[in-house]
Amino acid sequence: MDTLLRDESQPGRLKLQGELSIFEAARLSAALLPALEAAPELSIDLSGVTGLDSSGVQLMLMLQREAARSGKTLAWTGHSQSVVRVLELLNLGAAFAAPAHSGN
Repeated sequence: MDTLLRDESQPGRLKLQGELSIFEAARLSAALLPALEAAPELSIDLSGVTGLDSSGVQLMLMLQREAARSGKTLAWTGHSQSVVRVLELLNLGAAFAAPAHSGN
């Protein structure tokens, strides 16, 4: 992952950019779990994600589970086509509110 962008004026909003892969999963977990703990609602924008692998999906699933366990609201927004393709392939589109892939 090239970047985890934070808007200090909106602490419950984050944007991911670059690859969401095994190479970044541990670093992102260390950043995203505290962000989830700190805000009653967290929105993660996926529009800048250029690639997603199974470790990235596992990280997303873990965040979903932690949000549910702690009674927090977690929203996934702006799904890039890379994210949509992988989530559809794994039949997880609905779990992450992914829009239908246009086939392009």
